[in-house]
Amino acid sequence: MNQPVQNLPFKKVGVLMGGTSAERDISLQSGRAVFAALKDTDVDVIAIDLQTDWARQIKNANIDTAFIALHGTWGEDGCIQGLLETMSIPYTGSGVAASALCMDKLLTKQVLQHANLKTPVDISIHADGPMRYPVFIKPIDEGSSVGLHQVENVAQWQALELDPARSWMAEMPVKGVEVAVSVLNGVALMPVEVSPKSGIYDFASKYTQGATEYFCPARLPAETLRLCMQQAEAAVHATHCKGAPRVDMIIGDGGVPIILEVNTIPGMTETSLLPKAAAAAGINFQQLCLKILASASLQHGGMA
Repeated sequence: MNQPVQNLPFKKVGVLMGGTSAERDISLQSGRAVFAALKDTDVDVIAIDLQTDWARQIKNANIDTAFIALHGTWGEDGCIQGLLETMSIPYTGSGVAASALCMDKLLTKQVLQHANLKTPVDISIHADGPMRYPVFIKPIDEGSSVGLHQVENVAQWQALELDPARSWMAEMPVKGVEVAVSVLNGVALMPVEVSPKSGIYDFASKYTQGATEYFCPARLPAETLRLCMQQAEAAVHATHCKGAPRVDMIIGDGGVPIILEVNTIPGMTETSLLPKAAAAAGINFQQLCLKILASASLQHGGMA
């Protein structure tokens, strides 16, 4: 028997997933999980694997609301949001401008710093390599730790093959406890501590069962947990994000949160952090999907 849903102002929901980015497989996992959860309610829902002509696929599906489960390029950078705006289809998550902002890690850092939030120290890269080691090298416009490299010395830098067509950034590693704070409709959930067995929370650590231990709430003093939640809400406010963004941070010396990035469309897989935080708050996966869906809207740019 399907779970009844009341007071949701739409008739047919499309869960948008797949896409063409490096995170396609993860997006399909997220989208299928969301679709299965909504299918078990009385919501009229369809799964849409976006591949080539996105506008035609969406138009032919005849939906009036979109649940965005796309990750990476075209899905988190404001493109799909802009398309849906032109089609007058309300959608979940952040608007065009906020999505584009948070996809660019360098611009996001500038906005966060302007809001008096701490971020990792940038390292300049010259022709011969970074000015100092060790250093993290990553593309400015990817998620799920795609393209993340930890470089310890000149030899590793020289062996690194970076795509010259991409824009890259370098940051000083930050020692401390890594946590993720999901913010559901403006309210921070309890921080989830991330403890990868490899020591680095890279793509493999994120999506391989058993590769990472998670603790919710994070094993931090109560005051530090409160500060993490306050800082996450401040980061979401500064970047004008909506829906259920996730703020990744490291708690450094003295319990000070250092914000790594703001993820506008967090994963919704069985190993994902947002569902773990929601579960700790007594919100099951189906309820989480419905809460996100209920916030769907047209945002006309997305920085309101």
